[in-house]
Amino acid sequence: MRLIIPFVMLLLFPQLVFSATIYGTIYDLSLDKAKDIRVEINTEPRQFYISKNGSYAFNVPNGDYRVEARQYIGDLLKASVSENITIKDQGSYVLDLILFPSLEEDLLDDDINIIDPYPETKINFVILFILILFILVAIFVYIKNKKKISITEAEKKTKEEYEGNDLGQIVKIIKDEGGRTTQKHIRKQIPLSEAKISLMIDELEHKGTIEKIKKGRGNIIILKK
Repeated sequence: MRLIIPFVMLLLFPQLVFSATIYGTIYDLSLDKAKDIRVEINTEPRQFYISKNGSYAFNVPNGDYRVEARQYIGDLLKASVSENITIKDQGSYVLDLILFPSLEEDLLDDDINIIDPYPETKINFVILFILILFILVAIFVYIKNKKKISITEAEKKTKEEYEGNDLGQIVKIIKDEGGRTTQKHIRKQIPLSEAKISLMIDELEHKGTIEKIKKGRGNIIILKK
């Protein structure tokens, strides 16, 4: 009978005989010991207690376990952590835990950040952007108009330079022909000697008004734009 009783106790309470200890320290993100932490382990029945100084310990039989630690401020979960551990033999197992801010707290912070405490800053940036855009458009318009004025003045100068003389007559003939004609055609239109026409064409080419291209025994005259 005395031998049966210990055997029955061994069957009913194996955790008292084949048990191990899981212990460790709970830290915050600054690696300081966390205080007032609720620590749990999913044994049967479930074990938990409040760690005041960041230390904890559980006696468990062999098996797979999850150790969870939570830190609360009132009813709000501030930080938590969970780690798995497998116990195969008797002895002591060290499992230190580091708390991480809870997702709920992060989401709450994101919601708070949606409220812009400095709305005037955004408005100032918008005004600055519009002002810079206006300045850039004004510079573009100024450069474009200046270029147009320069071209107009150049055309006016060319017109005044050639108007009423033989050079102007040659330029007019080329324009009337669509900006391209032959030296032979020009000679037919102006009652001057071939040598004189050739000299005037050379002068226009030197001034950059026309371009002369040799073709066969004659020349093609092109009016530059």
